[in-house]
Amino acid sequence: MSDPTADTPSTADGKLPDTDTPPDAINLNVSGKELAGPERGFGQLWRKTYRISLRGSSATPQEVIRRWKTNFSNYWPEGSDFYGSRPRIEAGEVAVINLEGPAGAPIATGVAVVHADDHSFVFVTPQGHIFAGTIHFSAFRGGRDAAEATVVQIVSLIRAGDPLFEIGARLGVIHRQEDEFWQKTLTNLAADFGVVGQPVELESVLVDRRMRWSAAGNVWHNSAIRTTLYLPIHALRRLLGK
Repeated sequence: MSDPTADTPSTADGKLPDTDTPPDAINLNVSGKELAGPERGFGQLWRKTYRISLRGSSATPQEVIRRWKTNFSNYWPEGSDFYGSRPRIEAGEVAVINLEGPAGAPIATGVAVVHADDHSFVFVTPQGHIFAGTIHFSAFRGGRDAAEATVVQIVSLIRAGDPLFEIGARLGVIHRQEDEFWQKTLTNLAADFGVVGQPVELESVLVDRRMRWSAAGNVWHNSAIRTTLYLPIHALRRLLGK
């Protein structure tokens, strides 16, 4: 992909558009934000690879991706929600997500789908997300199981979005939760294809240990802070039915 953001919808000023969500969703920190790939984050740059083999299943990579794009949110761990703007994952979609934060409090943010085909799809995070980066989802025949099984993989190239999120990353809390999140996601997806008990492989590589101090001001967009401040308003709106 020469331009990973080419299929991303935006307003005339390059900001992400509004996305309709159910009343219970916290629709925050997406509309009006810009995309923030790894080059716009603050913290250390990591490449994380999560991989599971669908050993024992006859599913092809195309079948896996097709079902994954249609049922994406169903594979997420309980406590986090994905509110897509379309029935399935497609290039150009902007989705609101409500995540369970490290302390159990919700974090409202989102993602943009910048690429999708029969074998993969790619997300880019917006300003304010915990991580600034890209997440690549794919399925293929390969590795030790090349002759018999489809391998499902998630590769993220991420750095903490701002200094506060980098503190959480350095303490291990944010990275641990991120790893558990995608490991559970792949476990749930595999179970949908009848594969149970297969381990999820994890490879974590520190690509760049430097911090980008020029991006320290990203804390202004911090989704955890903004969500916490918005929660009383959200509760009042639900109470009043608005």
